[in-house]
Amino acid sequence: MSRRIVNGVPAPSWPMRVVKGLVLAVFCAAVVIPFVGVIATSVAPDRQIDEAGGLVLIPHSISLDAYRSLFAGGVVTRALGISVLVTVVGTLLSLTVSGLLAYALSRPGFVARRPLLLIVLFSMLFSPGMIPLYLVVKQAGLLNSIWALIVPTMVNAFNVIVLRAFFANLPGEIIESARIDGAGELRTFTSIVLPLSKAVLSVIGLFYAVGYWNAFFSALLYLDDSRLWPLQLVLRTYVINDTQLGSGELGTERLPPQAAIQMAILVVSIVPILLVYPFLQRHFTKGVLTGAVKG
Repeated sequence: MSRRIVNGVPAPSWPMRVVKGLVLAVFCAAVVIPFVGVIATSVAPDRQIDEAGGLVLIPHSISLDAYRSLFAGGVVTRALGISVLVTVVGTLLSLTVSGLLAYALSRPGFVARRPLLLIVLFSMLFSPGMIPLYLVVKQAGLLNSIWALIVPTMVNAFNVIVLRAFFANLPGEIIESARIDGAGELRTFTSIVLPLSKAVLSVIGLFYAVGYWNAFFSALLYLDDSRLWPLQLVLRTYVINDTQLGSGELGTERLPPQAAIQMAILVVSIVPILLVYPFLQRHFTKGVLTGAVKG
């Protein structure tokens, strides 16, 4: 029996399609089932968690005691606020600094264009190391400060290169017409370049936001005061290291099982990025490929 032709290529036989479907289903299950278990355990009743030994896939009923404990004003509530603050402020500052630097590097008439570009490329290829970076942060007086979580990672060389490539491929006629109308570089950047760069800025902003949200090592390295810990360091301390959360840390007397609290912390740390990602998904292909390939 002849095989069906699709786009000039013979289509795979039905046994092969079945095998591919089964393999894909196994991989999907390997990703989805643990995530479902995390959510189900966080909302499962205390007795069922104890009977299941700590992991529940199908809860008998819904209990929000774990989330009430987390948001009772204790360490998790404070850490969540710090993570949101660091992510929002850090992303805005990173986009501002990276955008201005990338625009300057994309302008042919900029005098220091080549030396600055070499510095950016050098920083992307060679890392300063943990100890020199720690000493720089210490000398800058940023230890035990929220700024220690923002300033050392404010500019990413890869993101600057992508932005520069995107800016360099914008139609030169538009920028020249703005200059003829009397607009300076800053006015041209804010009124002409930025509105045309929403796609790539959305992607780079998401890269920065995810980086700030998921960062825990900077807090582990620069922060001795646990009151300044972001959510990811709390997640590492109380979930990965399996440290017990007591009523003093959570700010409530009645505590659900530790497994429910740990899974609830995982959900709280994952959900914000999951909520933001779909709104920026449509910009990914246009933003990254246009900035990286054409440059």
